[in-house]
Amino acid sequence: MVDLPSRAQVVVVGGGVIGCSVAYHLTKLGRTDVLLLEQGRLSGGTTWHAAGLVGPLRATEAGTRLVQYSAELYAALEAETGLSTGYRNVGGVIVARTEDRMTQLRRTAANAVAYDLDCELVSPGRAQELWPPMQVDDLLGAIWLPGDGKVNPADLTQSLARGARQGGARVVEGVRVTGFDVADGPAGRRVTGVRTDGAGGAGGEQRVECEVVVNCAGQWAKALGDLAGVTVPLHSAEHFYVVTERVEGTHPDLPIMRDPDGWTYFKEEVGGLVVGGFEPNAKPWRAPSDLPHPFEFQLLEEDWEHFSILMEQAIVRIPALAETGVRKFYNGPESFTPDNQFLLGQAPGLLGYFVGAGFNSVGIASAGGAGRALAEWVVEGEPTSDLVAVDVRRFAPFHGDETWLRSRVAEILGLHYEVPWPLREPETARPQRTSPLHERLAERGAWFGTKMGWERPNVFTSHRRTDTWGRPGWLDHCLREQQACRTDVALFDQTSFSKYVVSGADALTTLQWVCAAEVDVPVGGTVYTPWLNTRGTYEADVTVTRTGNEEFWIVSSSATTVRDVDWLCRHAQPGTQVRDVTEDHVVLGVMGPRSRDLLTGMSTGGADWSDESFPFATSQVVEVAGRRVRATRMTYVGELGWELTIAAQDAPAVYDVLASGGGHEGGRPPADAGYYAIEALRLEKGYRAFPRDLNPDLTPVEAGLVFATSLGKPGSEGEPGKDFLGREALAEHRNRLRDSGTERRRLVSFVLDDAGPMVWGGELVLRDGEPVGYVTSAAYGATVGAGVGLALIRTDRPVRQDDLDASSFGIDLAGDRHSARLTLGAPIR
Repeated sequence: MVDLPSRAQVVVVGGGVIGCSVAYHLTKLGRTDVLLLEQGRLSGGTTWHAAGLVGPLRATEAGTRLVQYSAELYAALEAETGLSTGYRNVGGVIVARTEDRMTQLRRTAANAVAYDLDCELVSPGRAQELWPPMQVDDLLGAIWLPGDGKVNPADLTQSLARGARQGGARVVEGVRVTGFDVADGPAGRRVTGVRTDGAGGAGGEQRVECEVVVNCAGQWAKALGDLAGVTVPLHSAEHFYVVTERVEGTHPDLPIMRDPDGWTYFKEEVGGLVVGGFEPNAKPWRAPSDLPHPFEFQLLEEDWEHFSILMEQAIVRIPALAETGVRKFYNGPESFTPDNQFLLGQAPGLLGYFVGAGFNSVGIASAGGAGRALAEWVVEGEPTSDLVAVDVRRFAPFHGDETWLRSRVAEILGLHYEVPWPLREPETARPQRTSPLHERLAERGAWFGTKMGWERPNVFTSHRRTDTWGRPGWLDHCLREQQACRTDVALFDQTSFSKYVVSGADALTTLQWVCAAEVDVPVGGTVYTPWLNTRGTYEADVTVTRTGNEEFWIVSSSATTVRDVDWLCRHAQPGTQVRDVTEDHVVLGVMGPRSRDLLTGMSTGGADWSDESFPFATSQVVEVAGRRVRATRMTYVGELGWELTIAAQDAPAVYDVLASGGGHEGGRPPADAGYYAIEALRLEKGYRAFPRDLNPDLTPVEAGLVFATSLGKPGSEGEPGKDFLGREALAEHRNRLRDSGTERRRLVSFVLDDAGPMVWGGELVLRDGEPVGYVTSAAYGATVGAGVGLALIRTDRPVRQDDLDASSFGIDLAGDRHSARLTLGAPIR
């Protein structure tokens, strides 16, 4: 029987590379009362058979910074712990067989410049010089990434574990966690301990009291989450690679090579090659609730038939493999999530329970940065950087359905090497949630996308392909939808937007603290406001309508429902109730210059829609088509219009009358319009979106939205306005930036000078030929007649319009640079 302590401040469950990294970083932050429990031996689950690739360049700046730190840590860890990680900075080559892939690589190279990473576009000949074993006759080009590296996963895990022990943590192997103790407290449900089998069941159950649990159990993390009522949506798939006999031209410092058009990757190992990949259609393994135990340092059965698609492509790239023997076939299960991003953070609804799992085959590269980020979250009580893309709260309980997860994971694994087409939508496991209007919209030609499980119209068109970097077939339809909204009237189903009711005696007190803007407004008033954290950076971007003396209605982003409700509940005063009512209501946006006429014609209760009776940023309960609805004069497209909130059961009747133009003879129907139109329309007006433009790394100062807070103007006596969460940090940050020599960033609007190109987001921005930032959001605007968007730029002085006008700006579109005009204000007023 293992002698476990009766108490530890933090219990980390899982001794793979993620768990050991979390324990290591907790001790670095001063948390030394840490107990790590591993059901078998360290690295014995998934870590030991990982390929060990470390590629810092990721699709986002936040993701890139995480892996950059990982590489730095792995290179330095041996000097601290005395155990080698096997890390070698060998560089990486990614090759392109097709023009579409070459376009992607040009975009990737531009991203690297935006994120201050070394990257070079190279010819096929140069690629072969860097990686001699391959043939390049069919290649169009490649990129060279000097910062890529490789590491021995098991050695890395042992080195992190030793570092954790040196810092005071205790690491115990051979103990399986079988449950959790949970108690209700003043702030809600909290984890209070873990239950274990003692030592493989031989010693009987043992309990360890704790304040924090960190679930880093890899493919077992979902089952452990279920024991605590926590959703950890992941599912294992079989992942294949082989290790070959010696291949001519290999050496220990041979770079990593990736051939995504052939779905394969290669790295040197003992004179031979690791040949692995991510096939288009994966092979899901057993359900998370049906994983075997024990399962330690084990592999699955060889499946040469399934692996053949990868081996055939590997031989295309390296003909010598046709005559080379195989030393070992590896088929090991790895866990994947529904969106190909890992899971990190404190679980909603259970204080003290954190998750670090579902790493989608990039766990080795991510472990250093993710372990540090999660440890910081544990210590500080909130993230210290932008982790929205990997936040476990981006998923809801319905995402934990194992049948749904199995269907989705078959698609997700293959996305690693698929061309990352702009606006690509998942194809599997749909539909999941539908509006009461779904069938009506489908009959009218809606092409649906998905967000937080909702099926929602992207655009009304029969052209439904997104596999292009150029002008898509659906664009003309989207432009007509935009024009209808700007010149006439358009009808949008906005049901997927998150909707919450905050009520109770302390509702106002809670929202006055959480909202940076003043929300103590008359009943019927609507306020646009950010939610900030203690660092003064963004947590959400919402509208708040006061619907009663002790009741408020909140509308937020579609994807942030769980995250928002969790944030509200964690900061709510005792006399506050928070309810998610998203599924109870349909929201129809009636937008455009003719919206007032349309609504006036179909009102059955005598509502007055005039400016005098119904001013902007107000809300009223009115009767439309014989049903009571809440009409809010608020717009995300920059035109006269109302958002109609309708009880779900009444929505079809209201929609039918609206879509017919009012239901009376001569009524002209509004245009059907979708979310692609909303995106373009809001960008033409300079409206920001969370988390694409606003995120936890930015404050309202960078966003140009200080006016949407209660922070007074610089220099105003006493800094008038109420107190709010993040106010002190925001004020200090703004004061610090008054020094003109302080580096800063600023969100600005742009419009391309050339009407032809498409801008998709993520592109490099140049100022007088030098890199200064990147595009955060982009679309094609019908009114401006060109690509339009928002960009985050760096500068060492305050940003003024005359300063922008004096510079020459360009947007890098896959290597072609197109001039653009940047503005602090909206492209159109």
